[in-house]
Amino acid sequence: MTDPVTIAAIARRAAAKLTRRPAPRLRTFLTLAPLAALAACARQVSSAVEHGADTPGFLLGLWHGFIFPVAWVLSLFMPDVAIYAVPNNGGWYDFGYFVGIVFLGVGARKGGKTVYIRTRRS
Repeated sequence: MTDPVTIAAIARRAAAKLTRRPAPRLRTFLTLAPLAALAACARQVSSAVEHGADTPGFLLGLWHGFIFPVAWVLSLFMPDVAIYAVPNNGGWYDFGYFVGIVFLGVGARKGGKTVYIRTRRS
């Protein structure tokens, strides 16, 4: 007859095999594949991306990134408010938008919390 401890160990190993997480590469693939599929669906009308003299560039991208939180809330209620300028100057507008969000806007907040510990003195 089989020892009960051995049966429990076998059952634990079998349960662990069933509940294992996917390998890191597989998990990364399963995360990025749907995002890539969604990005592949995005398109613009070619007339919307023609560049002119008044095409927004780095500074306007910086401004739009800075006011992103307010513009996003307003865009939920006002259809004529957008959070991103189209057409824009491409890479420079995107870089300004990124800098505006990360360094000047909502990304500039500290995420850490300070904890003070009191100690008793004898």
